[in-house]
Amino acid sequence: MKKNITPLFILVFISCASLSFSQQRTSQPVDFQKISERLFQITGGRGANGGAYIGDNAVLVIDAKQDKESVEQVIRDLGKITDKPIRYLVNTHSDGDHIFGNRFFPESVVFISHENCRADFFLPGRNGSESEWKNPELAPFVPSVTFRDKMDLYLGSRKVEFWYFGAGHTTGDCVVYFPEEKTAFLGDQIFLGRPQLIHSYKSGNSFEHIKTLSKMLESIQAEKFCSGHSDIIDRAAVKNHIEQMKQLQEKVRALIKQGKTLEQVRSEFEQNQARLIESVYNEIKAGS
Repeated sequence: MKKNITPLFILVFISCASLSFSQQRTSQPVDFQKISERLFQITGGRGANGGAYIGDNAVLVIDAKQDKESVEQVIRDLGKITDKPIRYLVNTHSDGDHIFGNRFFPESVVFISHENCRADFFLPGRNGSESEWKNPELAPFVPSVTFRDKMDLYLGSRKVEFWYFGAGHTTGDCVVYFPEEKTAFLGDQIFLGRPQLIHSYKSGNSFEHIKTLSKMLESIQAEKFCSGHSDIIDRAAVKNHIEQMKQLQEKVRALIKQGKTLEQVRSEFEQNQARLIESVYNEIKAGS
């Protein structure tokens, strides 16, 4: 005999399901990892790792997290460390987990990026959808200060260097370098523990990626490297990443010479490497 399901039971079931979904969406607390008295890596929350630098007269934030709750945590926790205002925010590149939170910072903040990154704000999405950043209401949160090769920013007597070494993950990746701490923030120019992501639709290129990282090591004396989705690493780890990328590219090239199709080449690698292999395959086919 079937039992009737009462409206109260349904209400309780929906409430529990909603609570469970909400808990799954709740982000981890934002955490400030101290690098020096002035420099912090910001982890946790929703969105990629970022950073904060406390200058003599103002604060620079590196990347913006992905939702309002995480941005509010960043602002609140910064207020516990310093009474200096957040005056600048630099976007290392244009991926949503680095820039979506721009809109939750005060409009008084000056947004900075490489000129190609700013252009990427307005690109269609990977699925062809129109960029939401074309909405005039979001205009105050799009980078208004850009640079081409290198730019210095002084927060009182403290200098921050913005470098562009070339395309890689996207065509607008910048490196934020703090000379006193010998620490660089790279955005997504290095992934560790997972395959490197190359956004071909944003003109990213795996072969240029190697050149870009090599040029970075030649140009700055950083000893610590902070990235969007990995732990802090040293120069040796960057060099090891470069070598691993070269080996992967050469394996793909050898398989192409054997006449293998993209699907056949993919089958020679781990399943989670499929997107990277596709990028490398297409680049080699195009003559990289």
